[in-house]
Amino acid sequence: MSEILGYLAAIFVGLVLGMIGAGGSILTVPILVYLMGINPVLATVYSLFIVGSTTLIGSLSFIKKGLVNIKASLAFAIPSLISIFITRKFLLPALPDIIFDNGDIVISKDFFVLMLFAVIMLFSSISMIFSNVKEKEEGKSMTGKETLLMVFYGIAVGLITGMVGAGGGFLIVPALVFIAKMSVKSAIGTSLLIIAANSLSGFIGDLTGDYIIDWKLLLIFLGFAIAGILTGSRLTKYVSGSSLKKAFGVIVLVMGIYIIVKELIELNIF
Repeated sequence: MSEILGYLAAIFVGLVLGMIGAGGSILTVPILVYLMGINPVLATVYSLFIVGSTTLIGSLSFIKKGLVNIKASLAFAIPSLISIFITRKFLLPALPDIIFDNGDIVISKDFFVLMLFAVIMLFSSISMIFSNVKEKEEGKSMTGKETLLMVFYGIAVGLITGMVGAGGGFLIVPALVFIAKMSVKSAIGTSLLIIAANSLSGFIGDLTGDYIIDWKLLLIFLGFAIAGILTGSRLTKYVSGSSLKKAFGVIVLVMGIYIIVKELIELNIF
């Protein structure tokens, strides 16, 4: 039953990604862990593939409409790709299986990844609930200073994507609007392409690791997510993106708090 719910939730992931260019990927890891029974670290590997493939397909409709800024994509994606590679190849594997053990409390690598993910969910939800990103016309090209700022921003997003397997769209869309001076629709399309590049490069790097991948589960989940993002891309003209973002932010906030409380209870903190 939980597996069926997981596949249905995959549709919701795609819907959100297609409609607001962010947010859906932040749900993928919790769905895989709590509904599909996947190990948290392996769930980040699965998430990179699911999110990368889904957003790549979702970005195609935006590319056809001319709503993807290739120059900004490169300025953001290249440093992100380098950051993701270093994180997935060296930083994450370097974490020991048991990070802390004083006899009473044992903090494992899985626990650390889930808690880090939950904290990022909280920041993500706050960003979506309180952000005031408004639709506007395309502005001027980025200055050299703004391009450099995009590079540093890309490195930070790459670190987050590498550690927790989330695309970071909730960080990318505001940056593209305020730094690259894009309209919200262009920022959504460009964000999807950047997320696709970041996530798929991280997953390809993981294929050299010792992970045992259940391709059947992964491809079925992906199919439902793709159905969701294709539907979501078409619904953007009918639904207010700002209203959806705030509502989704509340859902992410509740889920983030749930993960933190649940994991701390299992750790016998409460």
